[in-house]
Amino acid sequence: MRKDSSNFTVFLGACACLLGACGDGGSGRTGGASSGTATGGTATAGTAGTATAGTVGTATGVGSTGTATTGTAGGSTGTAGGSTGTAGGSTGTAGGGSSGTTAGTTGGVCPAGTIVCEGNTAKECDGMGGFTQETPCAEVCVEGLGCATCVPGEAQCNGDTVEVCDPNGEMFVPTETCDPLQGQVCDAQFGQCSGACSQGALGLSYIGCDYYPTVTQQYDLYNTSPKDDFAVAVANTSGSTATVTVTRGANTVAMFDVMPGDVVVRVLPWVDALTKGTGPSVLVTDGAYRLRSTQPVTVYQYNPIEATTTNDASLLLPVNAWGAEYIVGAWPHWSAINLPGFYAVVAGEDGTTVTLTPSGTGGQVQAGGGVAANGTAQVTLDQGDVLQVITSGGDLTGTRVTSDKPVQVIGGHDCTNIPFQFAACDHLEEAIIPLDALAKEYFVVPPIHPSDPNAEKAQIVRIVATEPNTTLSFDPDQPVNKTLTNAGDYLEIGMSTAAYRVSADKKILVLQYMVGQTAGYGLSDPAMVQGIPAEQFRQDYLFHAAPTWVVNFVDIVAPDGAAVEVDGSPVSPMAWQPIGATGWSYAHVQLSNAGNGNHTVTGSQGVGITVYGVQSAGSYWYPGGLDLSIIPQ
Repeated sequence: MRKDSSNFTVFLGACACLLGACGDGGSGRTGGASSGTATGGTATAGTAGTATAGTVGTATGVGSTGTATTGTAGGSTGTAGGSTGTAGGSTGTAGGGSSGTTAGTTGGVCPAGTIVCEGNTAKECDGMGGFTQETPCAEVCVEGLGCATCVPGEAQCNGDTVEVCDPNGEMFVPTETCDPLQGQVCDAQFGQCSGACSQGALGLSYIGCDYYPTVTQQYDLYNTSPKDDFAVAVANTSGSTATVTVTRGANTVAMFDVMPGDVVVRVLPWVDALTKGTGPSVLVTDGAYRLRSTQPVTVYQYNPIEATTTNDASLLLPVNAWGAEYIVGAWPHWSAINLPGFYAVVAGEDGTTVTLTPSGTGGQVQAGGGVAANGTAQVTLDQGDVLQVITSGGDLTGTRVTSDKPVQVIGGHDCTNIPFQFAACDHLEEAIIPLDALAKEYFVVPPIHPSDPNAEKAQIVRIVATEPNTTLSFDPDQPVNKTLTNAGDYLEIGMSTAAYRVSADKKILVLQYMVGQTAGYGLSDPAMVQGIPAEQFRQDYLFHAAPTWVVNFVDIVAPDGAAVEVDGSPVSPMAWQPIGATGWSYAHVQLSNAGNGNHTVTGSQGVGITVYGVQSAGSYWYPGGLDLSIIPQ
């Protein structure tokens, strides 16, 4: 480009605009420098005073310390000249900008080496108002980069794959595959997956389209088909038919449809490597099932589904709500008859690195699967792989699981008495809430006495610290220690029918354990549920309670005055019991076994629910649903 004086001032003003200093002269603020002109070697400052919005001042020539450029008045304080009084210099504002510059801070324009685009041509500035080179671009010109293959951050579709341009503009990188088994398609207009099961459509809750049902340790007399079956229940929360596909590795295990508002229970084969025996710890390739739906659903797993003498169940969390850090909930190794506690880690992506840090009680495990006898490990899992850690003693509760990609964690016990002196043993399992969805406030309420509607069943409660020096408080107060010294430490509250709110100054995990039948509180045996953070309560739930059980209940925690309905019928005002002076109450509601097992709870305000079923020497217990929003510490 020519650098003669006739083009010099015009170019400099254009370059200043490229650097973000140009403004609309008609919208500038009142107050600034009046028009000033510099000629010759030393620039003359414009007269200070008040300028009307958009008043333009122009300086040409060389400033005291640099080259002056086109400058516009209308800013807060503008001067003409070089770097300290240069037109459009570091203190000059253009078109009413509050502090924008029209050129470089030393009076130069378009610093040497800067790449600017003119149409689809990349130009490299020489720092003196001209260019060292101009390059027509074959594909696209990007400000600051020059000729590139694509604009950094730009997304496109390549079949079912979303690709995003890398930061250097060199290539499109695959970032997400739109899964047809989840009803997703790649939207070419926006360069993203779309559909009811896309990331943009799903929130962080127990409702999703991608799940990993996982068989866990179970007493060997009760994990053999056809007498006792592992099963999943899939409830359709949408208004459209959901097509569900279950796979294990590359093999399709089942395909079925679930009508809107309906539920389908499907038996899945036991995975012997995960459920048989009592150890050692093991890594099972493709050990988990993968369940995908074309519409949002809720999924529960029953281990086993029939009402036998050792059961439990889990509300599964969808992949979109998984986390990368967990605190394990389990129960102590039962040394008297050598039955172990466990936790299982499931990967949803290839190359997932999982790190295990045992709690103060969690350092006694049966080595295997890459896990040392002290409970430490760093193990790489691929999609669908399961790492199941089995105790040799101690208690895995409080162990920390971290990963570089989201995972699922299920904690529990093969079969145990709770407490150990009261028969009979029962399987425990629970899909654990990720650490980032835990909170500092929970409501703890006991289950109902199954054969006495005016009484309640005792439970044991554990409160687990996620950080050191955690301080607790209770309403009403509980006569227990209020401080947890180390992360992973837990406070255990013995058999009690108390209802209370527990609060902490740091995030906590709350675990509730139903006591055994011979403890004197009616039907059922041990079961395990985790407390639901009050911040994750919802106003509507669709949940499942297997109608094959003798009796099923939903327990509801709600703020006083909230209108709550179960299956469309209001909860009786007489059913509510206060929780101390918190302004919250709870109710036990028996569920009908006449239907398909699907039930609803709705509230005029957010409420929390847990669901359980009991029979002689058997029980299950799980959250009826929850949001899984990220809660800052």
